[in-house]
Amino acid sequence: MCRAPTSSRRPGPPRCWRPGGSCSPRRHDGWWCRVVSTARSGTRPAERGPADAVWAPQGRYEQVREGLRAYRMIAAMWIRSTMAYRASFAMTTFGNFAATALDFAAILLMFSQVDRLGGYSLPEVAFLYGVAGTAFGVADLAFGSMDRLGRRVRDGTLDTLLVRPAPVLAQVAADRFALRRLGRITQGLLVLAYAVAVLDVSWTPLKVLMIPLMLLSGGVIFAAVFVGGAAFQFVAQDASEVQNSFTYGGSTLLQYPPTVFATELLRGVTFVFPIAFVNWLPALYVLGRPYPLDLPTWVAFAPPLVAAVCCVPAGLAWRAGLRSYRSTGS
Repeated sequence: MCRAPTSSRRPGPPRCWRPGGSCSPRRHDGWWCRVVSTARSGTRPAERGPADAVWAPQGRYEQVREGLRAYRMIAAMWIRSTMAYRASFAMTTFGNFAATALDFAAILLMFSQVDRLGGYSLPEVAFLYGVAGTAFGVADLAFGSMDRLGRRVRDGTLDTLLVRPAPVLAQVAADRFALRRLGRITQGLLVLAYAVAVLDVSWTPLKVLMIPLMLLSGGVIFAAVFVGGAAFQFVAQDASEVQNSFTYGGSTLLQYPPTVFATELLRGVTFVFPIAFVNWLPALYVLGRPYPLDLPTWVAFAPPLVAAVCCVPAGLAWRAGLRSYRSTGS
């Protein structure tokens, strides 16, 4: 803890101590000790010494580690709760699997009437579908509970998360962790496996590596969309359907070839809301097809960079939304 200066102590910034007499390294590296010391001593950020430059990254690393730890503990709690009723878990998982399979059934119905959709064959469309469905399923499993935030803001239950000693983002993301969403991932992987097995593609090591790259980068891009949509709900409150139009709607959009959409829409999902980097751009490189906007080939390898860039505005929006939150008082 930080002890305030008294008349019996020599002047200077307060020091951290514990009953044992020495300062705890864990507490000393935390953010609270440095903030209180700076505020009480009147030291400006520009006047901080070299030690503070070392402490700041450690504090950020500590926050990330604590956030992951809190997420893991909360998710594990909900998993144990789910597995207490194994029959119910099996039925809900199968129901999730069957509900998402209806989307691919609609595609099969289309191909029962036509040989190609937008110039793409069934295996090629299945490849797009499998990548988009799996990447979105991973993000939905990890961050799908973010759409409940608007309800918490409206009824004031977000206050209970703010007073807990854990990052709010980790608590909201892991709240009611739904293991049944594995059904969506399983269904997407099965369609992807079918597409890879029947595609007439000359596979190279680079094209093989592109598949896990698409899944991981696409999952991060959709996770950023989930976080950004949750930040919007701080302002709009009950706006989960608006968020779903970008998350679930974006996933549905990517299941179809880009050639069936207008050029203006393609520009929007490429340069403004870059979900085209989930599967369209890298998948067309694997399939050996040109992108309708005539972009250079190297853009197909940009999904990891785009995913990292998407996390920045999503994180800033989350911080701004959390700071602007005002309790309902209930």
